[in-house]
Parts: sequence; C-alpha cells; structure tokens
Amino acid sequence: MNNQDLINEVRRKNDIVDIISEKIPLEKRGKNYFGVCPFHDDTNPSMSVSREKQIYTCFSCHATGNVFTFLMEYEHKDFNQVLQDLATRVGITIKGLKTKKISTKYDEWYDIYNLANKFYQNNLMSKEGEAARIYLENRHIDKDIIKEFELGYSLSGHDDLTKLLTKKGYSLDLLNKIGLTVNDYDLYHNRLMFPLHDLTGKVIGFSGRIITSGKQNKYLNTKETELFKKGKLLYHYHIAKEKVRVDKSIIIMEGFMDIIRASTINVKNTVATMGTALTSDHIKDIKRLSTNILLCFDGDEAGVKATLAAGELFQKEGVDPKVITLKDNEDPDSYILKYGEAAFRDLIKNAIYYSDFKIEALKNKHNMASSEEKANYIYEVLGELVKINDPIRREIILKELAKNYEIGYNTLEKSFQDLLTKQDLKKPIVIREKTAPRKEKDKYQKASLSIMYYMLNKQEIIDLVEEEHLVFPTEALRALESEIVYFYHTYGFVNEADFYTYLTPKVELVNLLAEIISLDLKKEITKSELFDYFKVIREYNIKLSIKKLEEKIKNTHDPLEQVKYAEEIRKLRIGEK
Repeated sequence: MNNQDLINEVRRKNDIVDIISEKIPLEKRGKNYFGVCPFHDDTNPSMSVSREKQIYTCFSCHATGNVFTFLMEYEHKDFNQVLQDLATRVGITIKGLKTKKISTKYDEWYDIYNLANKFYQNNLMSKEGEAARIYLENRHIDKDIIKEFELGYSLSGHDDLTKLLTKKGYSLDLLNKIGLTVNDYDLYHNRLMFPLHDLTGKVIGFSGRIITSGKQNKYLNTKETELFKKGKLLYHYHIAKEKVRVDKSIIIMEGFMDIIRASTINVKNTVATMGTALTSDHIKDIKRLSTNILLCFDGDEAGVKATLAAGELFQKEGVDPKVITLKDNEDPDSYILKYGEAAFRDLIKNAIYYSDFKIEALKNKHNMASSEEKANYIYEVLGELVKINDPIRREIILKELAKNYEIGYNTLEKSFQDLLTKQDLKKPIVIREKTAPRKEKDKYQKASLSIMYYMLNKQEIIDLVEEEHLVFPTEALRALESEIVYFYHTYGFVNEADFYTYLTPKVELVNLLAEIISLDLKKEITKSELFDYFKVIREYNIKLSIKKLEEKIKNTHDPLEQVKYAEEIRKLRIGEK
C-alpha cells in the first residue's frame, strides 16, 4: 500500500461527522449536519458537515476541508500529527510514512530558534550553568521538569549565540530581525531561558529570567515579530491542549513558574499569558479547547483585579468561568510548595463561578456598616444577576441576599425583575456583521470553477474536459485542473475528501479547492449545460489568442507578417461568432 492509499484509508475509517461532533455539537438537518463554526465568531450554526462527501463547509467564513484539515485548524497540529492521531484511533499502524512537507517562509526562523533552544539547554548543563542549576534546585525544579519544559541558560558572553548561528550561515540581519540579537550581539546574558512555543509546538521566541537580584527587568522577552505576538501566545498551550481533552477543563494562570509548579503535581491542563491581560485572541484559542475554564491568579490585590478583568472578558464571550481562590496572598507556585498536591486539587474541585466571586469581591468597594452603601452593593449584585442565565442560581443568590441583609425576598425579586426589564430595553439591536464577500469573479473564472466542481463529482466529466483541451484563464486554475486529471488517472477515482488530502502541501490550490467545494451548485448537470461552460472557456481562449496576435502585429515591421497575423485574427473572430 503506497502513502496516499494509506492516508486515504485512515481518512475513510474516521467519519468526519463523528470526529467533528466530539469537538462541537452538531444537529442533523436533512442530509447534512450543522454546528457553530469554531473558526470565526459564530453564534448561529453556519458550518455544514456532509457525511456523504466527508467534507465540512462554513457558509459564513468559507472554511472548508476534510477531517484532516478540520483537526489541523481546530487543534493547531500539523498534518503528520493529525494523521498519527487518527490512525491510532482506528488501529492503523503507521511506520516510515513520508508525507510532503509544507514549506513556509518561516522555515529558516524555526531552524534558528531550535538551534538557539538546544544551545541554551546545553549551557544549563555545562559548568557555566551551575549557578542557574542551583537556582532551580532551590526552587525545587528537578532534572525531569527541566527537560520537560526545555529550560536553558544564556551565558555571560556578548556573542556566544551569535557566533554559533553565523557560523551556521545565518545572517546578522536575520538574527536581529527575529529577536535573538540586538545590534549584532546576543540579546540574552546570564538568564534562565524559557522557550516560547506557538500553538502547534514550534519554538518562536524566548523569555529570559534573571537569577540574581539587580536593577534589570525580571523577565526579558524576545521582541515581537511576525511569529511571536504576546497578545496571541499562550504559554504551555501546545502541551495543555492534549491534557484538556482528558481533564475536560483548562486552568489559566499568570506566570511560567506557576505552570511549571502545577506540572510537578501532574496538573498539566494549564496555560499562561505573557505578562499581559487576556485578549480576544487568547479567549478564542482557550474556548476552542474547552468552555470549562478556571482562573487561578495570584491571591493578592493585583491577582483579584486580574481575575475580575479576565472574568468580564469571558462573560462577554458567553462563558461564566470558575475561580480558584488562593489564600494568604499566595500564587499557585508558592501555594503548591507550601500546602501540597491534595490541597491544590481541593481548590480546583471547590472552584466557584466567576459571578459568585465577583459578588463577594464587590463587598470590598463598600462600607457595609452604612445602609446607603449596603443598598448600593445590593443593586450591584442585582446587576450581576442579570448576566446569569441559570434561573435556579439566580433564585439561590436572591434568597441569600434576602437572608443575609434581612430584606424581603419579594422586594428583591421585584427590583431584580425591574432591572431585567430595563436591561432588555437598553439592549441594542444587533446587526450581524457579514463576512467580507469574496472578490467578484468574471464569467470565465465562474465557468472554470463550475467545470471543476463537476469534475470532482462526476468522473465522466473529466474525460470530456480532457477531450476539449480547454485552457483555463489563470495559472492556478490550470494547475488545479492538471492535478484533478492526474489524481483520476493515478487512483481511478476522484472524491473531494481524498483529493483535499492529496493537495495539502499546495496551499494556493487547497484554497482554490475549498472555494470550489463551497459553491452552491446543483448536484446534476446536463451535457448541454456543461458545453455552455466549455463555450465560455473557448471564448476566453480565442480572445487570448487574438490578443497575442495583436501584440505580434505591433512588434513586427514586416508587412507580410502583419497580414498573416491579421488573417489569423479574422479566422479566429469568424470562429468566435
């Protein structure tokens, strides 16, 4: 069995409806299944999943593909990782399979970051790294954890890394550009090094921590580049995404050491921001893994503020996260060291909803000895209740307020209903923002896309297209037509799902194929209708030939040649009519 046959077998044994329904709820409507698209800000189900074609298509953002592409996008994995996961799922063993590598303009960047990462790791284990190792030992970080998190150390020299990388042939301009050097010298000196990974696990930068007291910033991050953006990166995401599948929850922390310490007690469904507030990009990636979200920030005043800010963002996204509260101003790192695994797991188990956390936190804003302040607090709590959709939780909180502050339940309930009515009246009419329309195609491109749509669905149409010797209007269209014909003659069939996998390394053609698959065309086409499309393409071919001949007439001074070209144009125009 060759590579493509093996890949196709893995795909066929993993039904796309079964796989996608494990990630997002799907509802059957007619022949297809529909769900909320995870690839854009979707509220109404706009993703269609076809069991018959084994293809998904979003009618809003135009995301399209097969089971491989869905998981690659959804889980931020490369093709080989997804292939292995799906093969394991259905009991297929993959050994020595070589798949086509998708090259990007950042391949050289990734190579440099990997070399730098190995360099820093080697430094930590060298004689010069002894001080950093002692620092880690004092913080109860052993060799296994060092290896797991790929911790390293930058030396005291000004150009140790620079020399290594330039000897490997990398230019100083590139090293400066990607943030490993500044003014042709190493950026990092005498720092404990934390590699930063993108969502797929590739190293895209570093954060260096000082291990001695001094006036330097505690952490120094690689500058923001095309690959590394703090507002998009979540530390440990590439590891956490696997653990979240098992634990069915994700814990958000503030710092590297919090994540590392939690890992020592096998709590690995954790992520942290890069010292910045949560962004909409962070939240989108977090929600993609799980909506069972726990916030575990420091127990001091700054941590409470960070929890409140993060909770508000999640509530706007329709999620009421839970909060793990730490006592005595502890952070997760210090708490676990002080109280141990069992105590921390109890905190996770007893996490409270963010709305309950906020209601309690609101007390700190008010002097509860004052009746006016107490009333203001109660009104703020009622305002928070509006955000809670669970009627049972609402009633529980109202009854607790009535009991704790000796207010009649009916009085509170009426005030709440009045506030709810006002909130409903104030709600703006939401006009759903439409996605930007695709660039309008001319009639030649439309005809080409339609022909290829039917080539993918009706194999006899491939034969008819070959007989016509059509020349499609763009290089990409011509390349895609050639690939369809090649696949058909090589494998004896064409279906969208397998052909999608075959094209995966060719990004431009994959995008074009996705556009074709998402066309809203009828399933069957008559020969007459197909030949009308052929006629449009022939018209394009004639116009193109005429244009080339007119250019020849302009570029020649030989009257006989000009007459010859003019006669050819005349014949073409007669044929065109």
